[in-house]
Amino acid sequence: MLLYVLNTLFWSIPIMLLALLKLPPLTRWQSWMTYLLDACAVSWISVNNFTTRLFTRIRWHISGLDRLSRKDWYLVLANHQSWADILVLQNVFNRKTPFIKFFLKKELIYVPVIGLCWWALDFPFMKRYSKAFLQRNPHLQGKDIETTRKACRKFRFKPAAIMNFVEGTRFTREKHDKQQAPYQNLLKPKAGGAAFVLGAMGEQLHKILDITIHYPKGIPTFWDYISGKVRDITVQVNVLPITPDLLGDYNDNQYRERFQQWINQLWQQKDQQLTALKQGVKQ
Repeated sequence: MLLYVLNTLFWSIPIMLLALLKLPPLTRWQSWMTYLLDACAVSWISVNNFTTRLFTRIRWHISGLDRLSRKDWYLVLANHQSWADILVLQNVFNRKTPFIKFFLKKELIYVPVIGLCWWALDFPFMKRYSKAFLQRNPHLQGKDIETTRKACRKFRFKPAAIMNFVEGTRFTREKHDKQQAPYQNLLKPKAGGAAFVLGAMGEQLHKILDITIHYPKGIPTFWDYISGKVRDITVQVNVLPITPDLLGDYNDNQYRERFQQWINQLWQQKDQQLTALKQGVKQ
């Protein structure tokens, strides 16, 4: 934990300095600064990954990495069970895809040091509104879509991997039962975020990475992960094409229904995948 903290403090200095240099609204200049910022972030993650290898003995069971490239634009979709998921994804995909950038809750910008680093690295910060809130404040209707489009405009000049935890929150059995989710191992997917990214970036995105994360010995905490209690992690990567029917305006009822049906089907397949992994462990 100490090495993680020291590494973060070390890299936060050049990241914040480069973020200040990036402020002048000159497109080519900002593009150069983005390359340097992402290089710092990749080095930051690389040192964290070295620390993980040094202090843990994780057996990684990974498939599907052979078709990845750092020159492509990706939309990354994954199931979400633990804060350790982020470290797992960074460990698996660092230097194999463009630096992964997550959609974050707006409140996370106030996390000391890391919040400002996320802002400097162009992580999209989102503020979600409930249906009841929008009914009381109709002028905010569509604000989240516009925020997504504004965030995605920053990814036009350099390959990017944009991460979306489709369930919107970490899986727990309590949340699963409360939702009455139709899946054994997953919460209900929220299609809006992924659809907004596809709508905002259109044909610029090349592929979708469908990621399934499985912990054979049970879902670990963040502390379990960094303290060496996790022995096995399975990550399966499925590269999907972005077909024309996945692009559209989420405000259009027909497109919204079609996209929700697609992501529900994807989640059904992922649920079957996780069930098969669990049964394999039992056998």
